[in-house]
Amino acid sequence: MPEHVKVVEVGPRDGLQNEPEVVPSATKVALVNQLARAGLRHIEVSSFVSPKRIPQLADAETVLAHIDRVPGVIYSALVPNEQGMKRALAANVDQIAVFTAASETFCNNNIRCSIAESLSRFEPVIESAKAEGITVRAYISCVLGCPYEGSIAMREVVDLARKLFLLGCDEISLGDTIGVGTPLRAKAVVSACAEDVPLKHLAVHFHDTRGQALANIFACLELGIATVDSSIAGLGGCPYAKGATGNVATEDVVYMLHGLGISTGIDLERLIEVGRSISKELDRPIASRVGRAGVGYGNAAG
Repeated sequence: MPEHVKVVEVGPRDGLQNEPEVVPSATKVALVNQLARAGLRHIEVSSFVSPKRIPQLADAETVLAHIDRVPGVIYSALVPNEQGMKRALAANVDQIAVFTAASETFCNNNIRCSIAESLSRFEPVIESAKAEGITVRAYISCVLGCPYEGSIAMREVVDLARKLFLLGCDEISLGDTIGVGTPLRAKAVVSACAEDVPLKHLAVHFHDTRGQALANIFACLELGIATVDSSIAGLGGCPYAKGATGNVATEDVVYMLHGLGISTGIDLERLIEVGRSISKELDRPIASRVGRAGVGYGNAAG
Protein backbone atom coordinates (compact mmCIF):
# COMPACT_ATOMS: atom_id res chain seq x y z
CA MET A 1 0.00 0.00 0.00
CA PRO A 2 1.13 3.60 -0.48
CA GLU A 3 2.76 5.39 2.44
CA HIS A 4 0.87 8.60 1.67
CA VAL A 5 -2.51 9.18 0.00
CA LYS A 6 -3.68 12.41 -1.60
CA VAL A 7 -7.30 13.01 -0.65
CA VAL A 8 -9.14 15.11 -3.24
CA GLU A 9 -12.01 16.92 -1.53
CA VAL A 10 -14.97 17.24 -3.90
CA GLY A 11 -17.63 18.33 -1.41
CA PRO A 12 -17.79 22.05 -2.30
CA ARG A 13 -18.53 21.10 -5.93
CA ASP A 14 -19.79 17.53 -6.24
CA GLY A 15 -21.50 17.71 -2.88
CA LEU A 16 -23.21 21.09 -3.00
CA GLN A 17 -24.30 20.84 -6.65
CA ASN A 18 -26.91 18.30 -5.60
CA GLU A 19 -28.48 20.41 -2.85
CA PRO A 20 -32.17 21.21 -3.45
CA GLU A 21 -31.63 24.84 -2.47
CA VAL A 22 -28.82 27.18 -3.51
CA VAL A 23 -26.23 27.39 -0.74
CA PRO A 24 -25.10 30.98 0.05
CA SER A 25 -21.71 31.95 -1.36
CA ALA A 26 -20.46 32.91 2.09
CA THR A 27 -21.19 29.38 3.32
CA LYS A 28 -19.21 27.90 0.42
CA VAL A 29 -16.28 30.22 1.04
CA ALA A 30 -16.24 29.31 4.74
CA LEU A 31 -16.39 25.59 3.89
CA VAL A 32 -13.42 25.77 1.50
CA ASN A 33 -11.39 27.76 4.03
CA GLN A 34 -12.19 25.32 6.84
CA LEU A 35 -11.21 22.34 4.68
CA ALA A 36 -7.86 23.93 3.85
CA ARG A 37 -7.21 24.65 7.53
CA ALA A 38 -7.97 20.99 8.31
CA GLY A 39 -5.13 19.96 6.02
CA LEU A 40 -6.80 19.19 2.68
CA ARG A 41 -4.34 19.99 -0.08
CA HIS A 42 -6.62 19.53 -3.08
CA ILE A 43 -10.09 21.07 -2.98
CA GLU A 44 -12.52 21.14 -5.89
CA VAL A 45 -14.16 24.47 -5.25
CA SER A 46 -16.86 24.82 -7.90
CA SER A 47 -17.88 24.35 -11.51
CA PHE A 48 -17.99 26.55 -14.61
CA VAL A 49 -20.87 24.64 -16.12
CA SER A 50 -23.68 26.88 -17.39
CA PRO A 51 -25.64 28.37 -14.45
CA LYS A 52 -28.82 27.30 -16.21
CA ARG A 53 -27.70 23.68 -15.93
CA ILE A 54 -26.35 23.81 -12.37
CA PRO A 55 -27.77 26.93 -10.66
CA GLN A 56 -26.36 25.77 -7.31
CA LEU A 57 -22.85 26.63 -8.59
CA ALA A 58 -23.61 29.82 -10.52
CA ASP A 59 -21.44 31.77 -8.07
CA ALA A 60 -18.15 30.03 -8.96
CA GLU A 61 -16.33 33.32 -9.65
CA THR A 62 -17.55 34.85 -6.40
CA VAL A 63 -16.45 31.89 -4.30
CA LEU A 64 -13.01 31.65 -5.91
CA ALA A 65 -12.50 35.39 -5.50
CA HIS A 66 -13.19 35.32 -1.76
CA ILE A 67 -11.51 32.16 -0.46
CA ASP A 68 -8.28 32.47 1.52
CA ARG A 69 -5.72 30.82 -0.73
CA VAL A 70 -3.42 28.71 1.41
CA PRO A 71 0.03 28.12 -0.12
CA GLY A 72 0.40 24.53 -1.30
CA VAL A 73 -3.33 23.94 -1.71
CA ILE A 74 -4.67 23.20 -5.20
CA TYR A 75 -8.00 24.93 -5.80
CA SER A 76 -9.64 23.30 -8.81
CA ALA A 77 -12.90 23.60 -10.73
CA LEU A 78 -14.94 21.66 -13.26
CA VAL A 79 -14.77 22.98 -16.84
CA PRO A 80 -17.15 21.69 -19.55
CA ASN A 81 -16.02 23.63 -22.63
CA GLU A 82 -14.00 26.57 -23.99
CA GLN A 83 -16.39 29.15 -22.54
CA GLY A 84 -16.06 27.55 -19.12
CA MET A 85 -12.29 27.52 -19.55
CA LYS A 86 -12.23 31.28 -20.12
CA ARG A 87 -14.17 31.77 -16.89
CA ALA A 88 -11.85 29.40 -15.02
CA LEU A 89 -8.73 31.20 -16.20
CA ALA A 90 -10.19 34.55 -15.17
CA ALA A 91 -10.94 33.08 -11.74
CA ASN A 92 -7.32 31.93 -11.36
CA VAL A 93 -7.91 28.23 -10.74
CA ASP A 94 -4.91 25.99 -10.07
CA GLN A 95 -6.32 22.99 -11.93
CA ILE A 96 -9.27 22.23 -14.18
CA ALA A 97 -11.32 19.06 -14.40
CA VAL A 98 -13.11 17.77 -17.49
CA PHE A 99 -15.78 15.08 -17.33
CA THR A 100 -17.27 12.35 -19.46
CA ALA A 101 -18.74 8.89 -18.93
CA ALA A 102 -18.16 5.28 -19.94
CA SER A 103 -21.87 5.09 -20.82
CA GLU A 104 -23.21 6.74 -23.98
CA THR A 105 -26.66 7.21 -22.47
CA PHE A 106 -25.34 8.76 -19.28
CA CYS A 107 -23.01 11.01 -21.25
CA ASN A 108 -25.90 12.28 -23.37
CA ASN A 109 -28.09 12.89 -20.30
CA ASN A 110 -25.30 14.51 -18.30
CA ILE A 111 -23.50 16.70 -20.83
CA ARG A 112 -25.76 16.35 -23.87
CA CYS A 113 -23.27 14.82 -26.25
CA SER A 114 -21.75 11.47 -27.16
CA ILE A 115 -18.53 10.19 -25.60
CA ALA A 116 -16.64 10.91 -28.83
CA GLU A 117 -18.06 14.43 -28.96
CA SER A 118 -17.05 15.02 -25.33
CA LEU A 119 -13.44 14.15 -26.16
CA SER A 120 -13.47 16.52 -29.13
CA ARG A 121 -14.88 19.22 -26.89
CA PHE A 122 -12.06 18.69 -24.38
CA GLU A 123 -9.19 19.03 -26.86
CA PRO A 124 -9.08 22.85 -27.06
CA VAL A 125 -9.77 23.08 -23.31
CA ILE A 126 -6.80 20.85 -22.50
CA GLU A 127 -4.58 22.70 -24.98
CA SER A 128 -5.51 26.00 -23.36
CA ALA A 129 -4.78 24.64 -19.88
CA LYS A 130 -1.39 23.32 -20.93
CA ALA A 131 -0.52 26.66 -22.53
CA GLU A 132 -1.24 28.33 -19.18
CA GLY A 133 0.70 25.75 -17.16
CA ILE A 134 -2.48 24.40 -15.52
CA THR A 135 -2.85 20.69 -14.84
CA VAL A 136 -5.89 18.78 -16.04
CA ARG A 137 -7.96 16.20 -14.21
CA ALA A 138 -10.53 14.00 -15.98
CA TYR A 139 -13.54 12.26 -14.49
CA ILE A 140 -15.00 9.11 -16.02
CA SER A 141 -18.47 8.43 -14.66
CA CYS A 142 -20.21 5.05 -14.50
CA VAL A 143 -17.07 2.88 -14.66
CA LEU A 144 -18.79 0.09 -12.71
CA GLY A 145 -22.37 0.55 -13.85
CA CYS A 146 -24.88 2.96 -15.37
CA PRO A 147 -28.41 3.84 -14.20
CA TYR A 148 -29.59 3.56 -17.82
CA GLU A 149 -27.44 0.86 -19.43
CA GLY A 150 -26.64 -1.35 -16.46
CA SER A 151 -23.26 -3.11 -16.59
CA ILE A 152 -20.49 -1.36 -18.52
CA ALA A 153 -17.91 -3.34 -20.48
CA MET A 154 -14.47 -2.95 -18.93
CA ARG A 155 -12.88 -2.44 -22.34
CA GLU A 156 -14.99 0.72 -22.75
CA VAL A 157 -13.59 2.15 -19.52
CA VAL A 158 -10.01 1.24 -20.37
CA ASP A 159 -10.28 2.66 -23.89
CA LEU A 160 -11.69 5.93 -22.57
CA ALA A 161 -9.03 6.25 -19.86
CA ARG A 162 -6.30 5.69 -22.46
CA LYS A 163 -7.76 8.33 -24.80
CA LEU A 164 -7.98 10.91 -22.00
CA PHE A 165 -4.40 10.21 -20.97
CA LEU A 166 -3.21 10.61 -24.56
CA LEU A 167 -5.13 13.89 -24.81
CA GLY A 168 -2.93 15.20 -22.00
CA CYS A 169 -4.95 14.65 -18.83
CA ASP A 170 -2.59 14.50 -15.85
CA GLU A 171 -4.95 12.55 -13.63
CA ILE A 172 -7.93 10.35 -14.43
CA SER A 173 -10.53 9.71 -11.74
CA LEU A 174 -12.52 6.49 -12.13
CA GLY A 175 -16.02 7.05 -10.78
CA ASP A 176 -18.57 4.58 -9.47
CA THR A 177 -21.34 7.13 -9.92
CA ILE A 178 -24.25 5.01 -8.67
CA GLY A 179 -22.34 3.02 -6.07
CA VAL A 180 -22.82 -0.49 -7.48
CA GLY A 181 -19.20 -1.60 -7.27
CA THR A 182 -17.76 -4.24 -4.98
CA PRO A 183 -14.07 -4.71 -4.07
CA LEU A 184 -13.12 -7.32 -6.67
CA ARG A 185 -14.85 -5.41 -9.48
CA ALA A 186 -13.29 -2.14 -8.36
CA LYS A 187 -9.87 -3.75 -8.25
CA ALA A 188 -10.37 -5.31 -11.67
CA VAL A 189 -11.25 -2.06 -13.42
CA VAL A 190 -8.32 -0.20 -11.83
CA SER A 191 -5.94 -3.04 -12.76
CA ALA A 192 -7.21 -3.02 -16.34
CA CYS A 193 -6.83 0.74 -16.70
CA ALA A 194 -3.35 0.62 -15.17
CA GLU A 195 -2.20 -1.50 -18.10
CA ASP A 196 -2.68 1.53 -20.37
CA VAL A 197 -2.39 4.45 -17.92
CA PRO A 198 0.37 4.52 -15.28
CA LEU A 199 -1.10 3.93 -11.82
CA LYS A 200 0.25 7.23 -10.50
CA HIS A 201 -2.07 9.03 -12.95
CA LEU A 202 -5.21 7.22 -11.72
CA ALA A 203 -7.59 8.14 -8.90
CA VAL A 204 -10.74 6.51 -7.53
CA HIS A 205 -14.10 8.14 -6.86
CA PHE A 206 -16.71 6.03 -5.06
CA HIS A 207 -20.27 6.82 -4.07
CA ASP A 208 -21.44 4.94 -1.00
CA THR A 209 -24.95 4.05 -2.16
CA ARG A 210 -24.65 0.40 -1.06
CA GLY A 211 -22.08 0.80 1.70
CA GLN A 212 -19.19 -0.58 -0.37
CA ALA A 213 -17.07 2.54 -0.84
CA LEU A 214 -14.48 1.99 1.92
CA ALA A 215 -14.06 -1.66 0.98
CA ASN A 216 -13.59 -0.65 -2.65
CA ILE A 217 -11.01 1.97 -1.71
CA PHE A 218 -9.13 -0.56 0.44
CA ALA A 219 -9.01 -2.98 -2.48
CA CYS A 220 -7.61 -0.26 -4.75
CA LEU A 221 -5.04 0.78 -2.14
CA GLU A 222 -3.71 -2.77 -2.31
CA LEU A 223 -2.91 -2.11 -5.96
CA GLY A 224 -1.04 1.07 -5.06
CA ILE A 225 -3.68 3.70 -5.79
CA ALA A 226 -2.56 6.83 -3.96
CA THR A 227 -5.28 9.38 -4.89
CA VAL A 228 -8.78 9.08 -3.47
CA ASP A 229 -11.76 11.42 -4.00
CA SER A 230 -14.19 12.03 -1.14
CA SER A 231 -16.74 14.53 0.09
CA ILE A 232 -16.96 16.13 3.51
CA ALA A 233 -19.84 14.70 5.58
CA GLY A 234 -20.73 12.41 2.65
CA LEU A 235 -22.40 15.26 0.76
CA GLY A 236 -23.48 14.72 -2.81
CA GLY A 237 -25.36 12.50 -5.18
CA CYS A 238 -25.92 12.86 -8.89
CA PRO A 239 -28.81 14.75 -10.55
CA TYR A 240 -28.62 12.34 -13.52
CA ALA A 241 -28.49 9.10 -11.52
CA LYS A 242 -31.69 8.49 -9.60
CA GLY A 243 -31.10 6.92 -6.22
CA ALA A 244 -27.36 7.59 -6.08
CA THR A 245 -26.34 8.78 -2.64
CA GLY A 246 -23.41 10.99 -1.73
CA ASN A 247 -19.73 10.42 -2.20
CA VAL A 248 -17.87 8.45 0.43
CA ALA A 249 -17.34 10.75 3.42
CA THR A 250 -13.91 12.31 3.75
CA GLU A 251 -13.91 11.73 7.52
CA ASP A 252 -14.49 8.00 7.04
CA VAL A 253 -11.78 7.72 4.39
CA VAL A 254 -9.22 9.58 6.48
CA TYR A 255 -10.05 7.51 9.58
CA MET A 256 -9.43 4.31 7.62
CA LEU A 257 -6.23 5.60 6.04
CA HIS A 258 -4.77 6.69 9.37
CA GLY A 259 -5.76 3.33 10.86
CA LEU A 260 -3.75 1.66 8.09
CA GLY A 261 -0.72 3.78 8.94
CA ILE A 262 -1.07 5.80 5.74
CA SER A 263 -0.37 9.52 6.07
CA THR A 264 -2.67 12.18 4.62
CA GLY A 265 -1.52 15.43 6.20
CA ILE A 266 -5.10 15.93 7.43
CA ASP A 267 -6.16 16.78 11.00
CA LEU A 268 -9.04 14.36 11.49
CA GLU A 269 -10.45 16.02 14.62
CA ARG A 270 -10.61 19.32 12.80
CA LEU A 271 -12.10 17.64 9.73
CA ILE A 272 -14.89 16.14 11.81
CA GLU A 273 -15.80 19.60 13.07
CA VAL A 274 -15.98 20.87 9.48
CA GLY A 275 -18.36 18.04 8.57
CA ARG A 276 -20.57 18.71 11.56
CA SER A 277 -20.62 22.43 10.81
CA ILE A 278 -21.66 22.12 7.15
CA SER A 279 -24.25 19.45 8.00
CA LYS A 280 -25.78 21.80 10.57
CA GLU A 281 -25.69 24.68 8.08
CA LEU A 282 -27.53 22.54 5.51
CA ASP A 283 -29.93 21.21 8.16
CA ARG A 284 -29.20 17.58 7.39
CA PRO A 285 -27.95 14.56 9.32
CA ILE A 286 -24.22 13.83 9.10
CA ALA A 287 -23.76 11.00 6.61
CA SER A 288 -20.27 10.23 7.90
CA ARG A 289 -20.14 7.53 10.59
CA VAL A 290 -16.88 8.91 11.96
CA GLY A 291 -18.45 12.35 11.90
CA ARG A 292 -21.26 11.09 14.11
CA ALA A 293 -19.19 8.91 16.46
CA GLY A 294 -15.96 10.87 16.69
CA VAL A 295 -12.40 9.59 16.58
CA GLY A 296 -12.42 7.37 19.66
CA TYR A 297 -8.97 5.92 20.29
CA GLY A 298 -6.08 6.80 17.98
CA ASN A 299 -6.31 7.52 14.26
CA ALA A 300 -6.37 11.29 14.66
CA ALA A 301 -2.80 12.01 13.52
CA GLY A 302 -2.33 12.80 9.85
